Amino acid sequence: MGKIKSVFVCSECGYESAKWYGKCPGCGAWNTMTEELQEPESLYSAGKDTRHHGMSSDSQVTPICEISLAEEPRYKTGISELDRVSGGGIVKGSLTLISGEPGIGKSTILLQICEYLGNSLKILYVSGEESSRQIKLRADRLHVNSENLYILAETNVLRILELVRAEKPDLLMIDSIQTMNDTELSSTPGSVAQVRECTNVIMHTVKELDIAAILVGHVNKDGAIAGPKVLEHIVDAVLYFEGDRQMSYRILRAAKNRYGSTNEIGVFEMREDGLHQVKNPSASMLTGRPQNVSGTCVTCVMEGSRPILAEIQALATTSGFGNPRRMATGFDYNRMNLLLAVLEKRAGYYFSNLDAYINVVGGLRLDEPASDLAVAMALVSSLKDISLADDAITFGEVGLTGEIRSVMHVEERVHEAERMGFRKCVLPWYNLKQINSARTSMQLIGVKTVKEAFAALQA
Repeated sequence: MGKIKSVFVCSECGYESAKWYGKCPGCGAWNTMTEELQEPESLYSAGKDTRHHGMSSDSQVTPICEISLAEEPRYKTGISELDRVSGGGIVKGSLTLISGEPGIGKSTILLQICEYLGNSLKILYVSGEESSRQIKLRADRLHVNSENLYILAETNVLRILELVRAEKPDLLMIDSIQTMNDTELSSTPGSVAQVRECTNVIMHTVKELDIAAILVGHVNKDGAIAGPKVLEHIVDAVLYFEGDRQMSYRILRAAKNRYGSTNEIGVFEMREDGLHQVKNPSASMLTGRPQNVSGTCVTCVMEGSRPILAEIQALATTSGFGNPRRMATGFDYNRMNLLLAVLEKRAGYYFSNLDAYINVVGGLRLDEPASDLAVAMALVSSLKDISLADDAITFGEVGLTGEIRSVMHVEERVHEAERMGFRKCVLPWYNLKQINSARTSMQLIGVKTVKEAFAALQA
């Protein structure tokens, strides 16, 4: 038998090295190299890995023109917000990863899926973190009591897959992949090797048996999915819960989806009896919005095919330090600094000696450039202490020369704003001609510069 060797593996990207590095040569992350014992022979050597039998023996070369394009069967979860993000439901034979901060609702949404799918499908729920009694207590709180839901408290992945082959469930849930371990590996549960190999054997089994599987994944201190990057490559879909667990709203996004779009989001509200769908996010995000107050502006962003109104609040105040503070919540910090530079250089609004804070109300994260103009207007409104019109909304990208550039999906944004009761819309001048004014009762004002936009938005 060969000698067991020691290698150092990066927990972020999976880079392997014979010696330890403070900075990973593969991805550049600091202090991510961990020591692991390398087996003398690969578990996947030809003819020696009996766990994956059946996968290679059935593989055949097929001309692309002979491959059937029949639609993949999907399991509707009964949670429309989740179905929207997943592309219409959980695909049979797929492997989905759900990740997020501790306490944000990952285990909760799994049990709520069981409540609906348990009426027609056999579900095996495997937990490596809780006992069967603890899961039962949480299920009672969520009013989940399906006869087709089977609970297993186990961490040995080989034992779990033996039971999967014996029980033949339609849906397998594992909470969480970081607690699973393969006894044929000498490394500890949660290590790069364990997470990679456990995910591999689960993936091969669900593909072979043609059953759907959902894995729960932990996140590290930086908010990324814990474990090797290959974990995200192995699975078919990666769903990520966003939001502060101290707040009630949760945003579900698809970071990867082989069976649907990655642009859709689902909005949930956490309550005592579980996650509740928010089918009108715009109304929820604007609830309790202050009136006649400076430093607040409403914009409309597109999350996939869904327009959502979001309130942006800004505060510009005299700095008590030599270096003014900059802070952004729900908005890119570097993008905020860029907008402050444009406002000062191109529009004459000086923030160099002021602290500046940005907050997107409701826990929403704005990545779309169309929110630039609203952020800029909220900052200027706070700087001048002049309130903007309460019935006005704005959107547009701000260029480095101070110009307002056009955005996409203008009609959808205008119609959503009108549906929510807004009467004035300040938008890029170049987008104005794209809208049929006869189809809306809103006052549409096209602007070319930041100063024009601020003048148009004043009450």
